[in-house]
Amino acid sequence: MGTDTTGKVSLDHIYSQPDPRAYFDTLRDLGYCIPQLAKPYFTGLIQEYREAGDVAAPTILDIGCSYGINAALQRCDATMGDLYQRYCDRDFYAHDTLVSRDREFVRTQGRPGGTRFMGLDASESALSYALEAGFIDEAVHADLEADDPTDPQRERLATADVVISTGCVGYVTERTISRIAHAHGERLPWMAHFVLRMFPFEPVADSLAAAGYKTVRHEGVFKQRRFATPEEQTQVLDTLSSVGVDPDGLETDGWLYAQLYLSRPNHPERGPS
Repeated sequence: MGTDTTGKVSLDHIYSQPDPRAYFDTLRDLGYCIPQLAKPYFTGLIQEYREAGDVAAPTILDIGCSYGINAALQRCDATMGDLYQRYCDRDFYAHDTLVSRDREFVRTQGRPGGTRFMGLDASESALSYALEAGFIDEAVHADLEADDPTDPQRERLATADVVISTGCVGYVTERTISRIAHAHGERLPWMAHFVLRMFPFEPVADSLAAAGYKTVRHEGVFKQRRFATPEEQTQVLDTLSSVGVDPDGLETDGWLYAQLYLSRPNHPERGPS
């Protein structure tokens, strides 16, 4: 496996397939679990947003949504174990059959309540599957690190009430987050980002503060996945050292860890409406 500039192994190939089988096959072996650990925090924030603004059907924007994993966990009250079971060792299914099974899964297991899910990702194939399967209701295929959103993309992003992510911050920066925060122009979405400890969140928090947010870090740390190779662990430990983060008892034990950052508007009138 190759590595990226942070020392992490590159898993780009699992995000460019027409369906999620390679994604889950690869990540199951690495114990990937951050969406499962994030789920109750997202559920709680969404419910808090509903109550704060009397919003019955909030729109949730998942940055780096890939195949719609966070949406599937929320919409179908699924677990990562459920999804691993659905997709791993299923090479005998035709692509169309897999899509049909997932659409039926959403139809039968989807919870009522009206929450809408919008996915943002640079992988068109992953977004297409998430949309076709019914995990997300709307897709924005864009690289907001490189470009401002187009007018149609901005109109879609402006409808977001709550913005979530589980691991993309660090690969996307304050450029993407700021463009999303300013999409509406007046109203600010609430945000919850799970960020690997080797990526300082201060640049994002500073850009959000300038836009009118207060950001707090939730106590505790959250496992993301095991290191893929000893080389990956060594390089990530070096990256942690370079940014002043002590890995002892955490990354030294073989896992990547994330922290949760919650950002809300300073002024209630710029929040739910």
